[in-house]
Formats: sequence, structure tokens, C-alpha cells
Amino acid sequence: MKYAKRLQSLMLGALLLAAGMPSWAVVDSQGGPAVRQFNLQQPATQLAADIYQLHTWMLGICIVIFMAVFGVMFYSILKHRKSLGHKAASFHESTAVEIGWTIVPFVIIILMALPATKTVVAMKDTSNADITIKATGMQWKWGYDYLKGDGEGISFLSNLATPQEQIVDSSVVKSDNYLIEVDNPVVVPVNKKIRIVTTANDVIHAWGVPALGVKQDAIPGFVRDAWFRANKIGTYRGQCYELCGKDHAFMPIVVNVVSDADYKTWVDGKKKEMAANADDPSKTWTIDELKQRGEKVYAANCVACHQANGKGIPNAFPSLDGSTVVNGPKAEQINVVLKGRKTTYPSAMPPMATLSDTEIAAVITYTRNNWSNKAQENIVQPAEVAAARK
Repeated sequence: MKYAKRLQSLMLGALLLAAGMPSWAVVDSQGGPAVRQFNLQQPATQLAADIYQLHTWMLGICIVIFMAVFGVMFYSILKHRKSLGHKAASFHESTAVEIGWTIVPFVIIILMALPATKTVVAMKDTSNADITIKATGMQWKWGYDYLKGDGEGISFLSNLATPQEQIVDSSVVKSDNYLIEVDNPVVVPVNKKIRIVTTANDVIHAWGVPALGVKQDAIPGFVRDAWFRANKIGTYRGQCYELCGKDHAFMPIVVNVVSDADYKTWVDGKKKEMAANADDPSKTWTIDELKQRGEKVYAANCVACHQANGKGIPNAFPSLDGSTVVNGPKAEQINVVLKGRKTTYPSAMPPMATLSDTEIAAVITYTRNNWSNKAQENIVQPAEVAAARK
């Protein structure tokens, strides 16, 4: 009786707590995972549809084999058990059985191999692409460069759009896609063959979007490629699919498939934006200008490892607050930021050469004048970074 009353009290407390909590409605993600999804995402390319059909075909074959094998096994156990008077047969060999267990698996392999080979060959045919985009994985974001086709010359970084402080703060109301939305999505036209060239500048990553039927590893020092041709306008979401470090879960991929007219509008706008944001390499910046610019660069590219307070993460990423490199000669820090540090983990650092000369100069100046750092050489100009690149 005592335990029953205690259980009732616990249940009542749980109900009261639930009544006072906000309601979090879970909905399907446009172009991403759906609620209670048990199968592959709905395909948006012919290649993804082929993969979907191949998956279904293979699953059907496996179910038939499962039912046949276990059906015969259970039938034999039930109908030929000793309690019914059956005795085990004694024989040395059976030509029919040996022929059967050779031919049947061979036929099954052929039935599985033919459609699989056709699909794999199609996946590897990246020729005659309308647009070629290089996707560079880095801890923990993606860099995109439009190499060929409409949009050639466009480059940008793509980060998780939701700030880290909002992710960990349960009191902040977030969007349904707060972990799979980015600040700069990939934009491509519908019904065009898009070739994705993948690489990485630190560790192994993987670029993939399930609805587009594409997934390809991005390996430092290697170039791999894949392709897709989206036949539906919409937004499609993916992730990095290789465990790449602390914030592996926070580097999503978003591809916006638009009409030809909208794509041309995006290309024109993006090129104008790049031209407007292009910095004069000969400009001499004031220390306050560099610190203000550097704070934004640090928040977008460095805070995940070194933290907003510059203290880093013990036994993982070094502290910049009080660092001998940050407070030492600026040439050494420029070299580390540009080329990375290929020492053993946890002190390894990927190169940040994808940032502009002004961005690197700004973030270095910011770190040398922030927290407790009081570097004697406390300002770095873009021209110094440009000279170090040579």
C-alpha cells in the first residue's frame, strides 16, 4: 500500500511537470528526415530512385531467402523429430544437393549483381557535367568553389546557421531545422548535371545528401568526385558522414535546387556580393578596424575549438589566451594560421588558407590584443599575409 501511494505521487508529479513544460512539436524536415521514417528518403534524382529500387529489390531477395531457409529448418524440426518416430538418415553425399547449392546461390548473386553493377557504374560516370563544384571539408564547416559552368568563380564557406550558445540553451525557441540549416547553402539549377569534387584540408569528411543519391568521402590530399541531377525544385539536406572530431554533428549540408531563371539571379547576386566584399589588398587597416573584423572571423572559424574565451579545450585544443605563439613574433602565427600545424593530436591545426588575407590578418590581430594577451607585435596587415603565402 505504501509503495502504491508513492507510485501515485510520482505519476502525479510527472503529469504536473509535463503540464508546465512547453510543447515541442516535431515535424518533417523539408528535404531531410521525416517523423517516424522507416525507409530511405524520397528520391529527388533518378540516381536516388535507382538506389531506392535497388535497396527494395535486395531486401526482397533477403526476405525470400530468410523465409525459405528458416521455413525448411522449422518444418524439418517439427515434422521429423524423434518423438514422432523419425530416425536420422545416414548418407555420404548427394549429387543433386551439391548441384543445387551451387546453382541456386549463383543465380541469386546474378540477380543481385546485375542491377547493382548498373547503378554503381552510373554513380561513377561524372563526365559531361553542366556545373562542377568543389566541396572542401574542414573542422567543422564546408567550403565551396564553383569551378566550371554557370557560376564559375563563386566561392564561399557554409557554416551551421544556429549559434552554439543557442544550441545548448534549452530555453531558446529554435526552428525545426536548427541542426541542419546553414548560412550559405549550395545553389544549383534543376535538371542540370552537377559534379561534386570532394577533398578536405584536415581530416576525413564525407559529403552526402540522401535525397540526391550522393555520398562521397572527402580525404586530405586526395580528390574524389560524385554527381547528381535533381529533377525537383526544393531544399535537400545532408550531413558530414565521417566522424571528424568534436563538432562532427554540427556541419550540415544544404542544397537548394532552383529554376534556371532563379539560378541566374542567384549567380549575379552572389558575384556582386563577392565583389562588394572584396578587400583592397593594399589597404592599411587601423588596429580597431582589424579587431572588429577579427572578432567576427574568430566567431565563425575558431570558436568551436579555442572557445569564445580563448581558453581552448583541455587535452584537445590549445589555449590562445597566454599562448607563446600568439604573444610571440607575428610571422610564426601567420605561418601557423596559413599552413596549419601538422604535429600529433591534440595540438594539430588545419590550414586556414581558404580565408582571405584580410580575414587572416584581422583574426590574428584580434587574438594578439584580446583576453590577457599583450603581444609586442600587436597588429598584422593583409599585405604581410599575402607575402607569407608566396
